[in-house]
Amino acid sequence: MEKIDKSRFGWVGADPERRESISRPSITFWRDAMGRLAKNKVAMVCLIIILLIILSCIIVPFFSPFTMREQHLQELNQGFFTPCTDPDFEGTGAMHVFGTDRLGRDLLTRAFEGGRVSLLIAFAAVGVNLIIGMIYGGVSGYFGGMVDNIMMRIVEVVNGIPYMIVVVLLMMVLPKGIFTMVVAYATVGWTGMARLVRGQCLSLKNQEFVVAAEAMGAKPARIIRKHLLPNTLSVIIINVTLQVPSAIFTEAFLSYIGLGVPVPQPSWGMLAQEGASMFTQHPSQLWIPAIAISLTMLAFNLLGDGLRDAFDPRLRR
Repeated sequence: MEKIDKSRFGWVGADPERRESISRPSITFWRDAMGRLAKNKVAMVCLIIILLIILSCIIVPFFSPFTMREQHLQELNQGFFTPCTDPDFEGTGAMHVFGTDRLGRDLLTRAFEGGRVSLLIAFAAVGVNLIIGMIYGGVSGYFGGMVDNIMMRIVEVVNGIPYMIVVVLLMMVLPKGIFTMVVAYATVGWTGMARLVRGQCLSLKNQEFVVAAEAMGAKPARIIRKHLLPNTLSVIIINVTLQVPSAIFTEAFLSYIGLGVPVPQPSWGMLAQEGASMFTQHPSQLWIPAIAISLTMLAFNLLGDGLRDAFDPRLRR
């Protein structure tokens, strides 16, 4: 190997300003995650779709000239963009954009009313699961030992109960409705969140900031609330985003088989059940709720995948 002569090198001196300069701007974890999420075009499109669906379900029924229970017996099973010709209807120039069902009810109004019910059940059930799972998993993960063993055995017992059995039993005791479905889903649905939070707390409770809080005399409730749970938010947000489509599908399935909201309260599952009975003659009555369910579930799943990538520090460039 050829020896390199030292005369080819020269001392340029120290540059204190350049040595102490920051080559990359300092940003927080959440700001960096949101910035990477904003660069994910698929996730942002899905977020916009979700917001549009939620806003439409809230706003459209208020401005629609029809109500979800209003029947136009002279306009049964009409197609898309059919003008309202019912002489008893007080409005003028009204149109059935999505047509009407077998009882002459406006499908546009019922579709968005059903979306409001389905999303309300999904968000309420996931919210209850979130609260119970965070508290239960945080306590189990922080205390560990015998407390953790007992609490996890309870989770395994609850998780072993089939969801459908719980729903059927509750339907026999409680009246059909939104509250019953939320209670049924939340009764056994919180176990996944509890396990997730418990695992995160087990990995965080021996960190320096937790040990410092304990040395300063902080009580367990404050440590769990102020230190452990906030540091698990990224994983919790991803899990919640992926739980919502599961809750929507569960509500749609239960309503489809007759265990959901009572008639004539619409939901996407109820509309799908009614449309399936008329599919051979009027297939559009099934397409509307099917597209709404599929689009909402796909948007939430893709948004959850985008959040998972955004919160993963290993993907940071």
